[in-house]
Amino acid sequence: MQRLPFSLLILSSGSLMLAGCIPHQADRAQPAPSYTPPPRMDGDASSVKLAEPEPVWTAQQVVANARPVSASTYVVQPGDTLRGVGNRTGAGSEAIARANGLTAPYMLRAGQRLAIPGGRYHLVAEGETGIAIASAYGVPWRQIVDANGLEEPYVLRRGQRLLLPGASATPSPAVPPSMERRAAAFRIDIDDVLTGGQPAIADNTPHLAASTGTKPLPTNVPIAQPARFAGSFAWPVKGMILSRFGPGESGAKNNGIDIAAPVGTPIRASADGVVAYAGDKVAVFGGLVLINHGGGWVSAYGHASRVDVVRGQKISKGQVIGLTGDTGYASKPKLHFELRKDRVPVNPIGQLPPA
Repeated sequence: MQRLPFSLLILSSGSLMLAGCIPHQADRAQPAPSYTPPPRMDGDASSVKLAEPEPVWTAQQVVANARPVSASTYVVQPGDTLRGVGNRTGAGSEAIARANGLTAPYMLRAGQRLAIPGGRYHLVAEGETGIAIASAYGVPWRQIVDANGLEEPYVLRRGQRLLLPGASATPSPAVPPSMERRAAAFRIDIDDVLTGGQPAIADNTPHLAASTGTKPLPTNVPIAQPARFAGSFAWPVKGMILSRFGPGESGAKNNGIDIAAPVGTPIRASADGVVAYAGDKVAVFGGLVLINHGGGWVSAYGHASRVDVVRGQKISKGQVIGLTGDTGYASKPKLHFELRKDRVPVNPIGQLPPA
C-alpha cells in the first residue's frame, strides 16, 4: 500500500498504540439521517479525495527577508503608541509588550523606558499565514506563537513584525524555493494548523467569514469562529475503540481515540461548528478535518479516505463531513477522533454520551 512520504509534514504527538477493544454505539437520542456513501474514486485506500485540494498556507509564498534589530532601550515620547514604538525601532509590538510585561490596552506614558528585544523580525504581508512564515524560516510555529505572545483568534495583520526565535541569520535567495522543498524539513501538527492557518489581514479588524456551501473561501479571508459552544458532542462513527486516550503500553501518547470503521463509513460532525481545516497535509493522519465549535472547543477527524467539506464551511451536528479510510499512517481502516479545549487535548470519552 502506498503511503504519504515521511519527509513531508508529520504530527509530533506520537504514534498510536492498540489497546483493548470496547464496543460502543452512537448517540441514540439524536439519530443521524440516512446517508448513502458515494462510490470510491479509485481502488487505493491510502489516497484521499478532497473537496479543497490545497491548504490556504500554500497560496501566499513567504520570502525569508527578516531584518535584524539590536537590543536597546526606548524612552517613550508624548503621543507614542506601542505599535508606533515598534515601527520606530523595527521590533514587533507584541514582542515589546511581552518583554516589558505590558497588557491590553497597552497604555504608555511619556518618559517610560521600554526594553526593545533584539532579534530577527519578519514583516508580515497580507495573506501570509503563520505556517507559511514558519516554514520559510524553518522555525517551529509554536515557538513563534510563544515568543510573540500571540492569542486567539491568531489572525495576523499586514505590517505586523514577528520575532523569529532561533531563525537562521542567512536570508533566503532572491527566488525562494518551492513550498514543497521548504516543507521537506518542516514539521506541522494540529495545533500549528489551528493557530497558524489563518491568512493575515490588511488591518487590525478581522474580516471573518463562513459559508454554508462547499465553495472554498478566498485564500486571503480568515474564517469565522463560533462565539460559544452550543450543545453537546455526539459519536462521529459507530465501532470498537482500538486505541484509548493517553499513554499506550510503549508510553507513546494518543491525543484522542481510534475507532474501528470499514473504509467508506460516513464520518459525522460531533457538534455544530465551522471547518477550520480540511486536507491531507498532516501526513500521519492522511485525510483530516478540524471543526471549531466555539468556546475553545475543536474536534479532529483523521484517516479519512474522502473529505467532503472545505475551510470556513458551517457544519451541523450529525452532518456527513467525509468517509473513513486507512490514509496516513493507519495500519487498518479506522477513524482517529480528538477533542481539544483551548488547544489542550481532552479525553473524548468524558465528553461523549454513554455507549
